[in-house]
Formats: sequence, C-alpha cells, structure tokens
Amino acid sequence: MENVLVTGGAGFIGSHLCDFLLEKDYHVICVDNLLTGNEKNISHLLNNENFEFINHNVTKYIKINKSLNYILHFASPASPIDYLELPIQTLKVGSLGTHNTLGLAKEKKATFLLASSSEVYGDPLVHPQPETYWGNVNPIGPRGVYDEAKRFGEAITLAYHRVHKIDTKIARIFNTFGPRMRINDGRVVPNFISQALENKPLTVYGDGSQTRSFCYISDMVDGVYRLMLFNETDPVNLGNPEEMSIIDFAKKIKKLTKSNSKIIFEDLPVDDPKVRQPDITRAKEVLGWRPKVSLDEGLKNTISWFRSSRL
Repeated sequence: MENVLVTGGAGFIGSHLCDFLLEKDYHVICVDNLLTGNEKNISHLLNNENFEFINHNVTKYIKINKSLNYILHFASPASPIDYLELPIQTLKVGSLGTHNTLGLAKEKKATFLLASSSEVYGDPLVHPQPETYWGNVNPIGPRGVYDEAKRFGEAITLAYHRVHKIDTKIARIFNTFGPRMRINDGRVVPNFISQALENKPLTVYGDGSQTRSFCYISDMVDGVYRLMLFNETDPVNLGNPEEMSIIDFAKKIKKLTKSNSKIIFEDLPVDDPKVRQPDITRAKEVLGWRPKVSLDEGLKNTISWFRSSRL
C-alpha cells in the first residue's frame, strides 16, 4: 500500500481528495492546522485504519516517520475573504509551506504535486487562459498575496525539480464547487446558494458581466489524481471551460433553488478578474481528462448539501 500525504486535507478539495485516495487503496496522511479547514470534513474517516490526521502548520518543519510515495500540497487559504483577512498566513503557506513540503518530498524521494490556481493569471488579457500565458497580476494589490504565493509556489517547485531532480507536478485549479464548501466562504457559489436558500438578496459585484467557469469537485479530484500519476512537469490547467457571466449564474441559482431573492449590485472588488476560462487542451491531450458533471447536476448536489447542512 502506497502512502500519500495531503496538506490542507481537511479543506474543501483536500478532504474530497482524501476520500478519493482511500477508495483507490492508498494510505492517506492528512495534515491540516484547521485555520480554514474543518475537522467535520474528515470526521467520517477518523476510524479508517488507512487514514491518519495530523494537526500541524506546514510553515513549520514537517516530520513524518514513515515512507511517502506522494505529497499533494493543498494547504492554503483559498477564498477572497480568507486571504484578505489572513494575508501573511497566505504568503507563508505558499512560500515556507511549499518549501517545507518540497524538502519532505526530497527527503522521502516522493512525487510532489502543487495545488496552484488560476489566480496566477491575475486579471487576464488572454482569453481563454492557456498554461503558456504568464498572467496579468498586481503584486501589491490586496489579492496579490494569494496570486504571488501561488506564483512563488510554482517557481520553487520547478526549481526543486531542476536542481534536486524531484518528480513534481503543478495543477492550476480553476473555480471548483461542491459539498463541503464553507457557507461563509466568500466565493460566488456558496454566497449565492446560501443567500438564495434564505431568500436574501443575491449580491452581484459590478454589473455581473464578469465571467467564471465552474468545475464540480468529483471531476477536479479525478483530474488531480490523473496528474499525480502522469509524467508531466509543466503546469496543467484543471477546470471546466464552459464560461458563464455572474449575472446569468445568479439567475440559475435562483431558478434551481426556487428562491424569491432579488439580485442586487455592489462595487466590484479591487483587481477582481473580468474573465476566467481555462484552456484545457493540455489536460485533454496529456491526461485524457475533461469534466463530465454538468453544471446543473453539480449545482443540484451542492444545493442539496447546503440545505441539509443548514438543518
């Protein structure tokens, strides 16, 4: 049985990864300091003999007393609310945390996968965004702490690959949604669903013409797993290329929840991307991966989970 360490394993994507890997008969070690993760996300796994939970901040030295085959580095605040409230922690986990986990990968001779982000593209001037695009990032703006943490993470990951010959992978993850998202996460999916279920106004920033694309969690973890196993060092976009304006997305949430909520408009946050759509040509060609779950199907599952979590 191979051992996989997942940092940020009590978070939204990380906890689903733990589930997925256990089903694939891996021994999973989840490391999370619960800053933005939640132990409820992994509570159903705590009695599984092939699962371990370690409460630890990866910006500190990481000691693991067993062999490791893979390290999946998913630890980081990941929503605008989180990294605006926790800017230094966001920068530290992207720099010191990535450095520490790469050092552990070097020690254990483990394959290392970095969870990067579409935010490395900033407010893109190229659309859709291919991996060859270098981005349009404001390094000193309020969002810059997350953007630059991920960009640094990519740089040091490839430096370790080139200098220490570590087997490394980089997943550039676009908007992902599904059960276990935090209700107060601050991202558009939990915002709209929670507002709609309570018949509160749906808050659209700007005029709602900005676009996003949404990938369901089961598709995302499948893409991450394929990348983990494949010999591909260059970054790979993982996301759903079906693009939708925020105003149309708000209307869809209203319809699916049968909500009486009104739609209201507020000022667009600083450096908020106007467009966001992955070019997944590389993922299709290299990994044989593309999203399978439709937006409506994924949203129905997510809305059902939000309804039950409010009870």
